[in-house]
Amino acid sequence: MLEKKEHNYEKAVLVGVITQNQDEEKLIEYMDELEFLAFTAGATVQKRFTQKLTQPDSKTFIGSGKALEIKEYVKENEIGTVIFDDELSPSQLKNLEREMEVKILDRTNLILDIFAQRAQTSYARTQVELAQYQYLLPRLTRMWTHLERQKGGIGMRGPGETEIETDRRIIRDRITLLKDKLKTIDRQMATQRNNRGKVVRAALVGYTNVGKSTLMNSLSKSEVFAENKLFATLDTTVRKVVIGNLPFLLTDTVGFIRKLPTQLVESFKSTLDEVREADLLIHVVDISHESFEDHIESVNHVLMEINAHQKPMIMVFNKIDDFSYEKKDEDDLTPSTRKNVSLEEWKKTWMAKSKYPTVFISALTKENFPEMKKLIYDEVMKIHISRFPYNDFLFEYFDNDEEDENNN
Repeated sequence: MLEKKEHNYEKAVLVGVITQNQDEEKLIEYMDELEFLAFTAGATVQKRFTQKLTQPDSKTFIGSGKALEIKEYVKENEIGTVIFDDELSPSQLKNLEREMEVKILDRTNLILDIFAQRAQTSYARTQVELAQYQYLLPRLTRMWTHLERQKGGIGMRGPGETEIETDRRIIRDRITLLKDKLKTIDRQMATQRNNRGKVVRAALVGYTNVGKSTLMNSLSKSEVFAENKLFATLDTTVRKVVIGNLPFLLTDTVGFIRKLPTQLVESFKSTLDEVREADLLIHVVDISHESFEDHIESVNHVLMEINAHQKPMIMVFNKIDDFSYEKKDEDDLTPSTRKNVSLEEWKKTWMAKSKYPTVFISALTKENFPEMKKLIYDEVMKIHISRFPYNDFLFEYFDNDEEDENNN
């Protein structure tokens, strides 16, 4: 069964550039992530091509010599897809397709494709479809002329209107329709949020693939889909969680990523509304990832974009079971790198000075879970007391997991 699935994987190559804003180390990091995105979308990467440029070429993004090198490799090795790490302009996309005669994708298109695969509900599918059409509209070429059939070509074309103009009109009509559909669903979801009563709302936020869904499953004792792939969770899930004797609502949201397409931020407005309207953010970080500090920065950037960066927050550093470092020999006098920093040393860095409560856990093995639950309880309780000072159902905290063990 697995072997059969492997044959369906497309062969692809990756292309990235080293610029003034992006050095070689940063590019390698982005390309690693791009390869993981390609794998998630269903492609196997055969080779990476990189080029150092002062700035990307306005016509083909890369230099003509590099474009020829990629074209020859693609032809010799029967590669079907070339994936660029940055967003390509409509003209660059068109020129590259003409030059290389294969499918050209950029990072945005790849992420949109993964979202299209992962969308389960009608609402998520509508959001993705809107983002895809908004991406497509300025990139229309004659290859999209089949779109006119959706509307029926006869009688639908204005005098002297070309096929491509017809296609543009069809897409604009579809965008308007999808936006209206989303507005209706947004109103329904806003009503749902208002009907959740006076319970405190917490939202799990974080970079994609940091273990938010696994943590959600552990805390809510439910089964939310979790997988070691990017954007495993696309649909927002809300569960009632009780820690000690204090109930609150916990939301699992879509993972963030660097260079998140603006179309997605716009079309996933309601999903992000769950974050915007939460009382408490639980920022989950994969401490085992070598770029976890960049991931934190990316998440904080998106939170700032949606105006949710000033909310109470808990930092949960996950995957401590997967954390590893290279211990240096005592006589090794070379400067230490990030790879030589132990978990205990990390805890003494900026993390010790963080204004947010911080805990280090493993969602998989449940290591340090009691500390994390106590932390969440304390923060939820603070919000609850400030909102309902006369509510008398709050008692002293106790760990209900321990009680369950004692009863067994």
